[in-house]
Amino acid sequence: MNAAFAEKFSFNFPLLCDTDRKIGLAYHATEDPKAGNAKRISYVIGPDGTILEAHAKVDARAHPAQVLETL
Repeated sequence: MNAAFAEKFSFNFPLLCDTDRKIGLAYHATEDPKAGNAKRISYVIGPDGTILEAHAKVDARAHPAQVLETL
């Protein structure tokens, strides 16, 4: 499913598939490992692995521009 989504939108990067919710739990995108969906949140992570920005609530239409400002 992720591969088809990435291909549809011509992403030039791989998408993560967090099927066991370990990453979602670690980054507080979900509190329940059995939840059907995670919250729409975002982190901007620098080249050294540190979190530069955290967005607890993301507006999918405006968020790309916000992230590009950070980068």
